[in-house]
Amino acid sequence: MTFQTKKNNARLNSPVTALPGVGSKKAQALGRLGAFTLEDLLYLMPRRYEDRRFPKPLADLQPGNTECATAYVAEIAENNGRTEAIITDDSGSARVVWFTERIAGFVRKGMRLALYGPVGNYYIEPQFTHPEFEILRQGKPPSLIGRIFPIYPGTADLTQRAIKKFVDTALETYADTLLADFLPSRILTRYKMMSLKEALLTVHNPPDEKQFIRARNRLSFDELFLLQAGVIMRRRAFTGKYRANILRPGKIFSEFTESLPFRMTDSQRAAAYEILDDMEKPCPMNRLLQGDVGSGKTLVAILAMLAACDSGVQSAFMAPTEILAQQHYMNLTKFLAPLGVNTALLTGSLRASERREILDGLADGRIDIAVGTHALFSEGVTFRNLALAVIDEQHRFGVLQRGNLTAKADSPHVLAMTATPIPRTLVMSIYGDLEVSTLNEMPKGRKPIITASLTHSQQKKVYGMIRDEVGKGHQVYWVCPVISESERELASVSAAYDTLTSAMPEMRAAILHGQLPIDEKARVMRDFSAGNVDILVATTVIEVGVDVPNATMIVIQDAGQFGLSQLHQLRGRVGRGDAQSFCVLLENKGITDSGRERIAAMCETSDGFELSERDLIQRGPGEICGTHQHGVTDFRVADLVRDEKILTLARNEARGLLDDDPDLRDEPGLRREILRRLGGVLELAAVS
Repeated sequence: MTFQTKKNNARLNSPVTALPGVGSKKAQALGRLGAFTLEDLLYLMPRRYEDRRFPKPLADLQPGNTECATAYVAEIAENNGRTEAIITDDSGSARVVWFTERIAGFVRKGMRLALYGPVGNYYIEPQFTHPEFEILRQGKPPSLIGRIFPIYPGTADLTQRAIKKFVDTALETYADTLLADFLPSRILTRYKMMSLKEALLTVHNPPDEKQFIRARNRLSFDELFLLQAGVIMRRRAFTGKYRANILRPGKIFSEFTESLPFRMTDSQRAAAYEILDDMEKPCPMNRLLQGDVGSGKTLVAILAMLAACDSGVQSAFMAPTEILAQQHYMNLTKFLAPLGVNTALLTGSLRASERREILDGLADGRIDIAVGTHALFSEGVTFRNLALAVIDEQHRFGVLQRGNLTAKADSPHVLAMTATPIPRTLVMSIYGDLEVSTLNEMPKGRKPIITASLTHSQQKKVYGMIRDEVGKGHQVYWVCPVISESERELASVSAAYDTLTSAMPEMRAAILHGQLPIDEKARVMRDFSAGNVDILVATTVIEVGVDVPNATMIVIQDAGQFGLSQLHQLRGRVGRGDAQSFCVLLENKGITDSGRERIAAMCETSDGFELSERDLIQRGPGEICGTHQHGVTDFRVADLVRDEKILTLARNEARGLLDDDPDLRDEPGLRREILRRLGGVLELAAVS
C-alpha cells in the first residue's frame, strides 16, 4: 500500500525519498551525486560504461586489460591476509588474488564463478587481481557479466550496485507515469527518434553502442531544443517591445571622434555602425561585442554612449570589479569631461553623502553616464531616462544580475562586452538570436607578445629579465593565484613580494589584491599607472580592464593553476603600447598534465578564439560564460563540443516550429516543459 501511495503521488520534482527504499541517509548520499529529485535520479547519467558482454576463455586473457571470464575454482586458500585461487575452463587456467581472507570463507573448490577485473601476469600465467566476482548458480543467469554496465559518479556512501538499483527502480516505477514525450510528433517522426522513456531506459541499460548513441542523441537534442525554443521565444517577445530610439550621433559624438589621436580599426568602425544602426530602431538592441584583449571594445562602447548623450538620454556602464569600474571612470572622465559629458562612479564603498549626491543626479538626469559595479542595480538607484546599458566582461555577471540592471529602465538597449572570445557553439546555445559584433583586429603598432614557459628552478633567469625591462624604463606585473599561504602550497602574493624585494631590493614593488580597502587599491593602481611602481605583485584582480601601456612584462607564477581564458586575459595586460612585451609562465613543482597542456597552448598561439575553443573543451560552458549557477547551461547529457551538429539541428527546428506557431498553442506539452525547465531564466535570457 505504501509503495502504491508513493508512486501515485510522485512528481518529477518529488524528493528521492519518494522512491521505495530511500530514507534520509540514502537521500543525503544521492544528493552528493546531484540527485535530489526523482528527475535528477532518472537523468543521473553514467560517466562511462564497461563492456562485459563477451566473457573470454582463460587462454585468451590479455595482461594489461580489464577482462571478464567464467571458470571453475580448482584450488583456493588463505595466504597472509589474501585469498589466492586457481581457476580453470576448457582452454586453460589462471590465478586469482583478492586482498582479503574473507573470500575463502564462502567460495569453495568446484564452484563456478563469473569474474571481472584487471589482468596481469604471474610468471607465464594470467592473473586476475582483486576482481569483482559472482558465484554462478544452475539455471540463474549471471548479473555481473553478459551486458554493458553503466558506471555512475561515485560517493563513498553508495556502491555502484546500490546506485544502479535506485536508478533501475526509478525507471521501473515512474517511467510510464512521469516521462511524457513533449517533442512534437513531426520531429520524432522525421528523425526516427526514440521515445523519451526508451531513450532513458537505453542510456542506463544500453544493449549495444548503436542503440546507446541513438538514445544519447535523443536526450541531447531534448536539452538543446528546449533551450533554443525558450531563448527564441523570449528574444521575440523582447524585440516586440517598444523603446524610444536613440537618434543618429550629433555634436558631442562628432567632437569626440574628430579629437581621436589615432585611426580606428576597420572592425571597430563596422561594430560601431552595427550598434548605432540597432539603436536607431524602435525595438531594444541586444548585442554582444566580443573582441580579443586590447582590440578596443571600450572605444566602441563610448561611441554608443555618446550617441545616447546626443539624444538626451542616460547610459549605465557596469563592470564586474571596483578596480575595473574605477579604471573606466577615470578614462571616461579624462576624455568626456572636456566635451561637457557628466560621468559619475557608483560603487558599494562610497560614503553616504557621496552616494546621495550621485543618486540625486541619476534621478534628475544631471548625470549622463553612470559607471559602477553591481551597485548600479541596488535598491534606491533610479534613473530619469536610462536608455543604454553597457555590461563589460559580461561573462562575470550571472544572468540574474544582468537582468536586475536592465530592470532599472523600460526595455533599454543592451550592449554586452567580453574579452573572452565565445565559441560559436556557445553563442548559438546560450544567446539564441543575439546579435554579435566581433573585433578581429588589433590597433596598428601593437607587437605580438613573446610567451615563454620556465620552471620554478629558473626563477633567477626571470629576475634578470625583470631588471632588463625596468632598466629600459618599463614596468612588470607578477601574478600569483592566492593572497597568502594556503594548504595547497600555491604561490602567494605575500610570499612573492617578500622574495622579490629580497632578491631585487633596488626595485619599487607594491601589492594589489581584492581584500585591500578600495582606497588603497585605487592608490596602488594610480602609483603603478604613473610609473612610481616597478613591479606590481597581484592576484587576478588585474585580469580585466587594467590598461598600463608602459607595462611590458607579466610573470604568472604557478601558471598551471589558471584556466586558458584566464591566462590569455592576464597576458593581455601587457603589449598595450609600442614596445616589445613578454609573458613568462612559471610552472610549479606539482603541476598537472592538464596544467602543462594549458601552458603549452599559451606558448603555441595568441589567438583568443582558438584558446577559447580549447578552454570550452577543458572546462565547459558554465565556467566560461558565468551562466552555470543559473541553470542556462546545466546540461545533463548535451555536450556543446561533441554535439555541435545536434545544436544546429535543434536551433533550426525550434526556429521553424516557432515561425509556424509562435506561442506553441498547438504544442501545449512542449510549452509546459519549456516553462518548467527554463521559466526562471526566460525573462532574462534576452539580456544575458
